[in-house]
Parts: sequence; structure tokens; C-alpha cells
Amino acid sequence: MNAQFTLAGKVALVTGATSGIGRRQALALAAAGADVVLTGRREAQLQEAISEIEAAGGAAASVPADLADRAVLAQLAERAAAPFGAIDILINAAGVNLRQAVDEISFDSWDATLNLNLAVPFFLARELVPAMQERGWGRILNIASLQSSRAFPNGLAYGASKGAITQLTRAMAEAWSRHGITCNAMAPGFFPTELTAPVYENPELLQKLAAQTTIGRNGELSDLDGLTVFLASPASNYLTGQVIYLDGGFTAK
Repeated sequence: MNAQFTLAGKVALVTGATSGIGRRQALALAAAGADVVLTGRREAQLQEAISEIEAAGGAAASVPADLADRAVLAQLAERAAAPFGAIDILINAAGVNLRQAVDEISFDSWDATLNLNLAVPFFLARELVPAMQERGWGRILNIASLQSSRAFPNGLAYGASKGAITQLTRAMAEAWSRHGITCNAMAPGFFPTELTAPVYENPELLQKLAAQTTIGRNGELSDLDGLTVFLASPASNYLTGQVIYLDGGFTAK
């Protein structure tokens, strides 16, 4: 492997690692040589991911946590450093999409969406940044969305949170990049995950979305690997504050 793309000696923390995008990103980081700490609410799924990583020769550990509870974030940052050392790479993949019609959105559902999708990535990153600053190197990868720039039905709160993630990413880059800590965001198209299950249960809609891409298909989880490793590796040293659409050309049309 090209040395610029190796993650040997790096430690990554991946939120939302129980399934979908977060789990796949954890697998990709481990395959590139990182020691990976996985967090999420469901311990059984975390252990399954660890077993998969270890079976492939990688190293992983889990720190179960409910990130919706802001009180756990400082403790999570400390616990995540215990298995392999201080965190070098943070992947903010945890998220929620309640798919509510405009008139169904309540104060509670709005707050739950904005908290997990927007507040947690910032406050968790801020807990981890001091250790990154000490070493003069760090990577923060946020997860944006097609809804960062497009409006979808029943997606007002989710879209608001993901639109804000793009500006949060720029602001985090402005605050921390001078210390060697880059911050970028990946905006995936449609991939088979728990959040997109309602879409994948509708073959007609799924085909319509595939036709919207310039490539002509929806995403496969393996499509996440290359960009994830690139943004977490020394190869992206001069890239920060950017949102990269990994969408098969969906937003190009």
C-alpha cells in the first residue's frame, strides 16, 4: 500500500458503527491499518463488527454509548482512548432521520434530530481535539447528505441538520486545521442502510433514484471505502473544510 494511504499506528473512533455507513467505514479503516474503536447503542452489533475486523487481521474494540445523551460525550472520549491510545481519527457517522411530514414535527423530534446529527459531531470532536493538537495531527470526518443541498419530502428536520453539517465542517476546519487537524465531510447518495430502508423497500422509487445518478446505479457499501481511507490518511493533508458528494453523480444532474 502507498504509504500516504496507510493508517498503521493511527487510532480511529467511529460513531454509529453498529450498522450501515459507520460500520463499513470502521471496516475500511481497519483494513488500512488503523486500530478502530466502535461506538453505538447496540452491543451485539458492535461485537459482530469487531469479530469481522479481527477475522480480517485488524484490531478493534467497542465502547457502547447512547450519543443522544450529551452527558456521555466527555466520558466517551476518555473511554475511547483506553484500548489503543489517544484518538487520531474521528468519524461522525451516527445519525437519525425520522422522516416526518412538516406538520408532524414536534419540538422533541426536532431537538432529537439536531442533537444527534449536528450537536454531537461538534461536541465530541471538541473533546478529542486537545489530544490531536498535542500530536499536531488529526482527522475529523463528518457525514453530510444529499439533503445538505437538496430538499426531499418528509425531510425538513433531517435536511436542516445536514445542511448545517456543511457549515459546521467549514467552521471546524477554520478552528483546528492550523493545528494539523483537518475536517471534511462526505455526502453519500443512496446506500443500503437502516436509515434508507424505507427507500429500498420501494423498488420503483429505488430505480428512479438510480436513474437520477450519472453512473446509473445506487451506492454499494464498498463504494465508501476509498474516500473514507483517503480522508483519514496522510494523502489528504492539504484538504480541509470540504464536502465531497459520493453520490454517483446524483447532484450533477
